Amino acid sequence: MSDYSKADNGMTQRAELHRKIWSIADNVRGAVDGWDFKQYILGILFYRFISENMTEFFNSAEHEAGDPDFDYAKISDKEAEADFRPNTVEDKGFFILPSQLFKNVAEKAKDNENLNTDLANIFKAIEGSAVGFASEDDIKGLFEDVDTTSNRLGGTVPEKNKRLTDILTGIAEINFGDFKKNDIDAFGDAYEYLISNYASNAGESGGAIICAPELTYIKKMDEVPDNFSQKDYSGLNLIDFYVLPHYLCAPFKKCSQEILASNPDLNICAINNSQAILINNGDKIELNV
Repeated sequence: MSDYSKADNGMTQRAELHRKIWSIADNVRGAVDGWDFKQYILGILFYRFISENMTEFFNSAEHEAGDPDFDYAKISDKEAEADFRPNTVEDKGFFILPSQLFKNVAEKAKDNENLNTDLANIFKAIEGSAVGFASEDDIKGLFEDVDTTSNRLGGTVPEKNKRLTDILTGIAEINFGDFKKNDIDAFGDAYEYLISNYASNAGESGGAIICAPELTYIKKMDEVPDNFSQKDYSGLNLIDFYVLPHYLCAPFKKCSQEILASNPDLNICAINNSQAILINNGDKIELNV
């Protein structure tokens, strides 16, 4: 493949990755704080990456050995334990059973009532596979920021599972083509993209929101943190309207529409990421910036 073709392919893969991240964000935002959302996306994207890496590792070896139809994802855990676990951790640093692979978990996620605990156990098993080996310290804590049982994902198990399913399905739909032919560092690119976008969106909108008389209207956009210390949801009451930032902008498109529709009696001023509000002698002026 020429350098130009690689560049074009890399741009296509990167655009697909960014588009899908925002699509997932539209479904999940409002339930998961932006920073926590980043951790779930990165953790589960990495889970897909190492699953495909391990599958390709075994498939390539079996294909070269004369079995072109072999697919590690389709064999039983019992066969994998007997024939594929030995010596694998020494080579790869970890081991994943077929039933634990991202592909197989994502395909059954929608109908799995135990998805959140199954994922937690899978992540523990992947980390545990390295115990006693040279890679133990490198693998330990690999998924500690992806707490699939946390109330940050929802107050009930069905809510947690719904959001995890949305993330798994969204990441599964990212088309990277042949694992060996990827022309971008998907994990690194996703990390850079999420960091830059959440960093750029942090702070300013929160400062505008808190100026309102009361804050419950915005709960769909920003989940109440565990360490929330206020006794109520009173704002600073510096203005007589309610700012709705990021209106119709990813990753807030869906929840911003819901907020506006569910609060018809509030004087809501909805602005997108290219607008600002200037208060001049008590008069409200919307500006394009």
